[in-house]
Amino acid sequence: MSSEIVLGWDLGGAHLKAAAVARSGKVVWVRQLPCPLWLGLEHLDRAVASVLEDQPGASRHAVTMTGELTDLFRNRAQGVTGILSCFGRHVPARHTLVYAGESGFFTPQRAARNTEAIASANWAASAQLVASHVPDALFVDIGSTTTDIVPIRDGKLAVRGHNDYERLACEELVYTGIVRTPVMALAERIPFEGNWIVPMAEYFATAADIYRLTGELPEGADQLPAADNGGKTVLDSARRLARMLGRDIESAPLSAWRQCARYLAELQLWKIRQACDRVLSRADIAERSPLVGAGVGRFLIRKLAAQLGRRYRDFDGLVDTVPDVASWASSCAPAVAVAVLAQARLRKRR
Repeated sequence: MSSEIVLGWDLGGAHLKAAAVARSGKVVWVRQLPCPLWLGLEHLDRAVASVLEDQPGASRHAVTMTGELTDLFRNRAQGVTGILSCFGRHVPARHTLVYAGESGFFTPQRAARNTEAIASANWAASAQLVASHVPDALFVDIGSTTTDIVPIRDGKLAVRGHNDYERLACEELVYTGIVRTPVMALAERIPFEGNWIVPMAEYFATAADIYRLTGELPEGADQLPAADNGGKTVLDSARRLARMLGRDIESAPLSAWRQCARYLAELQLWKIRQACDRVLSRADIAERSPLVGAGVGRFLIRKLAAQLGRRYRDFDGLVDTVPDVASWASSCAPAVAVAVLAQARLRKRR
């Protein structure tokens, strides 16, 4: 790769996402790796090393993160500094830019002194890039674990929340995703064989099982072990879902477990829809403005757009990509965004 490549990094608690952007601004490479950071920093070490093995020639590295939230760290400040220190073992500080939201990019040294600006700012990078192309929109990113909802008005982020707590309070952050969310977090009760069943408060099944049963789980989205460390076939997912109801898969036809999954999928969509309705009720975004979607859960955002009567636009349509990475560019939007934003910053200084 050319020495003028910028590598964008989104260092999460469960996945590492990386994107390579050429000097022209074109996205030429995107990758997502499992990175269970809560199990130890050695997982981040291995994931970073793997990306650098694929992309050894980048001249600059633009970093954003959410991994500081994991319970590996005592608090978020320790998480930010710990992740930056780990990253710094692989990439020199002089080649690294750390995304700090509306403050732009910091050096790693400055970032370590201003951890609140760095923590979980990845959503702002994606939204900032969207706002530069679509001045009025509702940007929604549904990932494996969380959903970001960002109103954009007059080319600016019209948000109420800036940190995780504030964003949870106003539902600009909804802690639900299409892979890792436990089924027990989705429903207080589930209809089955004419009864309402309260699901077991156990980590028996996840959203990945739901969407595998509905046939909507995107290829490559489910990269971490299943709840039971078992297989990832439709029957494996049905077996795990059955346990949530205190049943065995053999006790009912597969169609019954698929119907159960469809019900849970609708509940999750409704939860996200309610949050979108709340944000739209105060954001003053014109009805003609689109819903812009990113994340591995974009198939749900298309449904949301139809329900809300808005046009749908995909994040990958806003960035220039080589053909074979377009879909992953949307799935890894923050990594793409920080790389594009950093590349634009560097171009102005050349």
